[in-house]
Amino acid sequence: MFELLTVIIFVWLLVKAVGLAFKLTWGAAKVVASILMAIALPVLIVCLVFVGGIALIVPVAVITIAVGILKACV
Repeated sequence: MFELLTVIIFVWLLVKAVGLAFKLTWGAAKVVASILMAIALPVLIVCLVFVGGIALIVPVAVITIAVGILKACV
């Protein structure tokens, strides 16, 4: 009888330990995701500004070259 009671208690503790491990893991995952989001969002904004800047530089460069050729020819 004592052995059965001990097994039941240990199984109950195992279930509680697994539940606690899931809670800790989920909490840690949320913390890591928050940190990554806090780092990734500004990096994404900076990258989009650079990509947008490069996309704007190409037409501006073409117009500048065209104006330079026109001034050189006239």
